[in-house]
Amino acid sequence: MAAKLIRILCFGIFLAGVPGIIVTSIVSNNNGGIVTIGMCMVAAAIVLITMSATTSTKKLDAFNEVAAERIEVRVQALVAAGANEQEVRALVRDTIDLTRGQQ
Repeated sequence: MAAKLIRILCFGIFLAGVPGIIVTSIVSNNNGGIVTIGMCMVAAAIVLITMSATTSTKKLDAFNEVAAERIEVRVQALVAAGANEQEVRALVRDTIDLTRGQQ
C-alpha cells in the first residue's frame, strides 16, 4: 500500500511540476522558482527509482550447491552406466536454460 501511495505522490509531483514550470516562467520569470520546481521533480524521480529498485520482486539466481552436487552424482552415474557424457551434460544445460526462461 505504501509503495502505491509513493508512486501516486511522485506522479502527482510530475503532473503538477510541468505546468508549474511553465506558469512560473510566464508569470514572473523567476529563475529561483523554476529551479525549485525542477528540483522537486528530480527528487520525486530519485525517490521513484530508488523505491522501484528496492521493492523489486524478481527472484535472484541463487546457486544451490546441494542440488548441484546431486545432479553431478546423477550425471556421473549415467556416464558410468554407459551414457555419452557430452550428451548428458548438454541435456542438463538445455534443461537449465528452459527453466530459467520460464521464471
